Amino acid sequence: MKISELYVYPIKSLRPTKITEGKLTKLGFRYDRRFMLLKVIPGENENGSGPTLKNMHIPEYPEMGLFQTEIEEAKGESEGDTSRLIVTYNPPSSSDTKDNTESSDSEDSQARRLEIPLEPETATLKPFTVTMHSSPTTGYDMGSRYNDWFSACFGYPVVLAYLGTNTRSVLGTLAPAKRNNESWWRIWKQELVLPSNGHGNKMLNQWLVPFSLGYLVLNAVSWCHGRIENGTSSPAVAIGVTALALTVLWTVVNILVNRRHEARIGFADCAPFLVISQTSVDDVSGRLDGGVEVDLTKFRPNVVVEGAEVAFEEDFWAELAVGSNGNAGAGKDSKVKLLLTGNCVRCQSLNVDFSTGKMGTGEAGSVLKKLMKDRRVDRGARFSPVFGRYSFLGGEGIGERIRVGDEVVVLRKGEEYTVTGKSASEAWNVILTTGY
Repeated sequence: MKISELYVYPIKSLRPTKITEGKLTKLGFRYDRRFMLLKVIPGENENGSGPTLKNMHIPEYPEMGLFQTEIEEAKGESEGDTSRLIVTYNPPSSSDTKDNTESSDSEDSQARRLEIPLEPETATLKPFTVTMHSSPTTGYDMGSRYNDWFSACFGYPVVLAYLGTNTRSVLGTLAPAKRNNESWWRIWKQELVLPSNGHGNKMLNQWLVPFSLGYLVLNAVSWCHGRIENGTSSPAVAIGVTALALTVLWTVVNILVNRRHEARIGFADCAPFLVISQTSVDDVSGRLDGGVEVDLTKFRPNVVVEGAEVAFEEDFWAELAVGSNGNAGAGKDSKVKLLLTGNCVRCQSLNVDFSTGKMGTGEAGSVLKKLMKDRRVDRGARFSPVFGRYSFLGGEGIGERIRVGDEVVVLRKGEEYTVTGKSASEAWNVILTTGY
């Protein structure tokens, strides 16, 4: 199998940017879901301090499908300062509505095109709390220049929020450590090894942190022994102080290790990546009458894999290795591992017509219904069909890049369908209305 398509969604729920290669971060592809839109609801909020902001998702606001995004990355060392996002608004065509004022094509084009810095300076932006599915984070109001443009397109006031360096907790049991019930030793083993990223001595990177901790422990024991030998402290006091020091050291390091290992997300609803199979997309298209082909971007994937032998075999994928074009290929030694932890249950977003900004009619508007017949395979989400898998990045993959054409190998499979557990019930219930 290999990667056939890659997508980034710079602004949540708007249409994606198709890319040929993507840089991997803990939060997904670089620039993925770095922004989101919130509708301004007039009136005072529960604190009596002004209007309420409501998170916008395409099933509830299908007009979001009228916005196309494009990333223009700068070349050279200053790319973080000048890379930009181009948003184009494509209003639905109508034969019975015409502009009352004459304007040139260039003026009309400029009015429907907006440039946004991909890494804006947050020092001058107003921070505010963005809560997604009871998981809060901090966003930054991009200001009137951008808010007014989107508001004019939507026809109601909205706010464009930027994530910055902030993150959120992962819902339910989707995080790899929770899904796999990882032991504390496995977590420590992963986190105490320094990432090499192709640099430095492999043995030094592997043993530097454990050796340093061992050195601290031996020093504490040596101090205790010295106090007892010299009679400076009684054995009980020396041992007690040493035990207390080691307990504090263990507690602090354990907190730091677990915090580093904890999976985090940004403005994505549930996971950094969504993986789907082209074979499964073709299966859905085959269910539609009249030769209608489903637009796979309605499934909002980040990674599309082609070459699967049967449709929906990805239901059982638990771990994938992705190999670079320049290397021998994917395998156990590949740095890029995608950990597939849960099903993506689907909602009305599959029925949105991107050309009209409304729910589709005919076959194009029946995708969800077609899947309801046989794709309700998750016992934890009995009333929703499953399509695609939520995925997290293995630790060594941070900073790497994956490309269209890269080989994909299944390293690990589950024997049964993934079940959305009770602790994750909030997650899938939210998906019913957000569409990821």
